[in-house]
Amino acid sequence: MTILVTGATGTIGRQVVDNLVERGADVRALVRDPAKAGLPAGVTVVTGDLLDVDALRSAFSGVSTLFLLNAVVADEFTQALIALNVAREAGIKRVVYLSVIHSDVYVNVPHFAGKFGVERMIEQMGFEATILRPAYFMSNEFTIKDVILQHGVYPMPIGAKGLAMVDGRDLGETAAIELIRREQTAGPLPFERINVVGPQTLTGAEVAAIWSEVLGRPVVYGGDETARFEQNLRQFMPGWMAYDMRMMAERFLSDGMMPDAGDVERLTTLLGRPLRTYRNLAAEIAASA
Repeated sequence: MTILVTGATGTIGRQVVDNLVERGADVRALVRDPAKAGLPAGVTVVTGDLLDVDALRSAFSGVSTLFLLNAVVADEFTQALIALNVAREAGIKRVVYLSVIHSDVYVNVPHFAGKFGVERMIEQMGFEATILRPAYFMSNEFTIKDVILQHGVYPMPIGAKGLAMVDGRDLGETAAIELIRREQTAGPLPFERINVVGPQTLTGAEVAAIWSEVLGRPVVYGGDETARFEQNLRQFMPGWMAYDMRMMAERFLSDGMMPDAGDVERLTTLLGRPLRTYRNLAAEIAASA
């Protein structure tokens, strides 16, 4: 039986593929450019994207379980709906979907609201599904490491409520475990949602303090200015996406990104080890600089 992974060459998708391969799964990966995929030996690579219905029909043929990951793009919701309809047409019943924590709370943030709509569709269509709801990715810090390391400023406006930041490696392993669990269980499993979080809920000031400790020199929190955050993002992403990210940051400030009771313990049990910490990632970034 075959597990198909979409978004297989991205930061999280690659972690999922690697973890599935390590566990002996039969993996198929949907990629745009096989020549650039660089996936492990034994992974079957198929060409296509989530708007190419013919490619999806071919890729989904013979697949038993689907990992659905699609990027934050203007037509993200449409991509997901097409993929799910074609998956059902192909007879796929088991799905693990990468959503986002608080998708039902951050209702004015476009990519959160879109993911919640996809969650509802998966449930209403009767898929045997696990919805993974990760918090803020620690790997986002690679995009701002130069500001931290060279200027001593932590620039993400994450506020004082706190974010339960998750390491992408923990997320990838969690996804692989859920995919294999659904793949290998003879009968249907109940629909469920799993918040994928880190072991700590950190504020902007606390993150800056961790960097100060790791680097051995002062790092300050850059503050809660979301308008400036949007303008900075517009230098390297479309305006609509920068605005989407600003809306998300404003919800960081007003609501935070908090785990539910028992989330950390559930993930620790699932993985059979402690969750990776933000300090460990900061140390890895500092050591590689």
